[in-house]
Order: sequence, then structure tokens, then C-alpha cells
Amino acid sequence: MLNNSDNSHTATRLTATRTDRISTAPSLYRKYEHSFLGALGKAIFLVLWELLPALGLVRPLFTSSPSRILVAAKWLIANGLWSDIMISGTEFGFGFVLAVLVGVPSGVLLGWYRGWHALFDPLITMCYVTPRVALLPLLILWLGIGLTSKIAVIFLGAVFPILINVIAGVRTIDQTLLMCARSFGATNRKIFTTLALPSSIPFTLAGLRIGLGRALVGMVVGEMVASTGGIGHMMSTAGQTFQTDKVFVGIILIAAFGYTLTALLNRLERRFECWRPQRS
Repeated sequence: MLNNSDNSHTATRLTATRTDRISTAPSLYRKYEHSFLGALGKAIFLVLWELLPALGLVRPLFTSSPSRILVAAKWLIANGLWSDIMISGTEFGFGFVLAVLVGVPSGVLLGWYRGWHALFDPLITMCYVTPRVALLPLLILWLGIGLTSKIAVIFLGAVFPILINVIAGVRTIDQTLLMCARSFGATNRKIFTTLALPSSIPFTLAGLRIGLGRALVGMVVGEMVASTGGIGHMMSTAGQTFQTDKVFVGIILIAAFGYTLTALLNRLERRFECWRPQRS
């Protein structure tokens, strides 16, 4: 038989186990709170979106519904959607990568050399504020309606946000650190590699996020105006024939693609947070 001491030890262990379980649940919730609330919000939105047309509160012609969009997606997959995705992906890939390869090095040089920045800043500003749609007729006239004109639209949409942010990042150097580096006899090359480049990383990633959105807009607009394929062309054709479900398929594809790339850029940015000042 167990004596009173054994009973007390057993009760203490059971109480400790229950306490650990109770304390673990809130900690797990806090750890995954953002993901949980995000999933809950999406679920509520989808349920309401499905119910409103079903209850007759809104017309399905204008809003569609998740179930109708799923049916339209299955039909599109069986009738050439993958070809449109490949066309749009190729255009976006070439245009955005070219914008990064041009924008980042050019921004570093223009941010580091004041004379070059003063020389090219007015031209960069004018090109940045000019809507890309206004340039589309010229690009079509010069490059045709093929792949090249869409790559050019995507490039022009993405390169200037990247360029301007990189310039700002290189020029935004902590003056205290700069004075310390000068006092210890650091050369311009050393200051450039140890201060200018690290301080520009957050600005560069912010420019990539902005350029990503501008590139997607350029891709869709270019395909809607002058193209024989791509997601934008599919959406334009479906909209002209009042096929709202197919239009929403294109919107969801573009939004999911942009969200995925933005999440990857955010994850990359977190790897460089050690260069940012710690908040108290």
C-alpha cells in the first residue's frame, strides 16, 4: 500500500503535469498566433464570399464565388492555362531579373558618386513618374506585340523603384559610424564595402518588393493591350465575354504568385536584420 508521502508525491507530479500542459497551450498559440488568425480570416472571407451569391444578396455575374472559380480553373487547366502561365512566367522572369541586374549596380554607383547622381537624377525622376501605360504604344511600335515588348514593360516598371531605393540606401550612411571609420583611417573602398553596402540592404529589399508589384502590373497591362497569350490576355478575353469566373482565376493566380515572391523577399530580409538598430 502507498503511504501518505507517496500519495503526496504522486499528486504533486500530476499537478505539475497538468500545469505544464496548461502553460504549453498559450505558448503554442502565441507562437502560431499570426498564422492562425490569418487562416481564420481567409476562411471567414471565403465562407462569406460563397454565401452572398448563394443567398441572392449579390449577382454571381459580378462577384462569382469560390466554387464557381474552382470549376472555371479546372476547365482552364484542361484548355491551355498552363501555356498562359508559362508565357507570363517567362515574361516576368526575364523582365524582373533584368531590372534587378541593372537597378542594383546602377543604384550603388549613383548613390556613391555624387556627380553621377546629380547628372542622372532628373532623368530618373521623370522616367519614374511617367506611367508605363503611356509608353506601351511606343514599345509596341518599336518592339512589336511579341515577348520583347512585354519584357520591356516589366523591366521599366520594376527598375526605377529598385534604382531609387538602392540610391537612397547607399546615401543613407550613419554619420557617427562614418566619422569613426574616417578617424581610424579607413579608405573609401573599406567604407564602401563595410558601411555603404550593408546599410543599403534593407532599402534594396524594399525596392525589390515595390518593383515586384510594379512588374506584375506591367505584365498584366502589357498582355491585356497587345498579346496573343498569357494570364493577362486570358483575363481580357474572359472579361470581354462576361466570364467573371475566369477573370477571378487570373486574379488569384497573380495574387498568389506575388504573395509567394513577397514572402520569400521578407524571409531574405530577416536574414539581414542584424544590421538594423535594436529597439529598446
